[in-house]
Amino acid sequence: MDNLTTPLSQPYVIGLDLGGTNSVFGIVDAHGTIHASTTIKTGGFLSATDYVSACVEALMPIINQVGGITNIKAMGIGAPNGNYYRGTIETAPNLPWAHDIVVPLADMFSKALGGIPVALTNDANAAAIGEMTYGVARGMKDFIVITLGTGVGSGIVTGGKLLYGSNGFAGELGHVTIRRTNGRLCGCGRKGCLEAYCSATGVARTARELLATTTEPSLLRNIRPEDITSLEVSIAATQGDALSRRIYQETGTMLGEACADFAAFSAPEAFIFFGGMTKAGDLLMQPLKESYRRHVFPIYRDVQFLISSLDGSNAAVLGASAVGWEIHTH
Repeated sequence: MDNLTTPLSQPYVIGLDLGGTNSVFGIVDAHGTIHASTTIKTGGFLSATDYVSACVEALMPIINQVGGITNIKAMGIGAPNGNYYRGTIETAPNLPWAHDIVVPLADMFSKALGGIPVALTNDANAAAIGEMTYGVARGMKDFIVITLGTGVGSGIVTGGKLLYGSNGFAGELGHVTIRRTNGRLCGCGRKGCLEAYCSATGVARTARELLATTTEPSLLRNIRPEDITSLEVSIAATQGDALSRRIYQETGTMLGEACADFAAFSAPEAFIFFGGMTKAGDLLMQPLKESYRRHVFPIYRDVQFLISSLDGSNAAVLGASAVGWEIHTH
């Protein structure tokens, strides 16, 4: 971003997309324009205090780009296991510094940034707000966003409003049990969760299991098992690798089966998929749609399957910033 084009006298909010792998910050104006951004790795910290300190250190240069902290009116955070009501991250399985504790992250950031108001919501809820405000869900009132990253997240919108439930945790669809017999261990400690199979880490895990239990030729055998990611599986699949294509076939089939169940409780007009795994395109989406049609109750068959139109993590950053604007204006 050209610093000379950044107005220095208007209000901004900070949006934070706190993912299991990366934390992406954007400084956003009231029109939804991201004026500056930065990223740090989410893991590798011994405590939430260390994480917040590293975040603030990374933030200060881009805060200065927009005229300093006095121009920052609020901050919104989208985080795994984020509780909107309490401003906390609670026992997040993919965050080593919040794995088995409750972290008052909104309050910690507020204090570290001079007392600005900070609101926090589930990361997938933030993505849903971003899609509803700026993306493919504009004009929709009933839809479900499924985020396919380190984990599987979901943001459920009904009647134009996010579904939070009684305790702020409604819609953790990644932790719906999809395999009850011999289910794979999930990071949450339970077995058979959708996240254990259909996240990016789940796809890589499926690849390692197949390579270890079969002798089938595969381009993936040229990669050390511990270095395999969903991206390598996707690249190999697009090159015609049969084993990799089967991994995406199985993953899409399982995800379609799950969506068929999810449709029953909110009758969405669309499922919107967000995250790095969507780059696999039809390798994932085709078996997903076919599986959905096979498993869904017929009255829910008329649904759209869409991929986020927002680049990179913009959906979550903009959604998080919208939560920040909300707390600023109220």
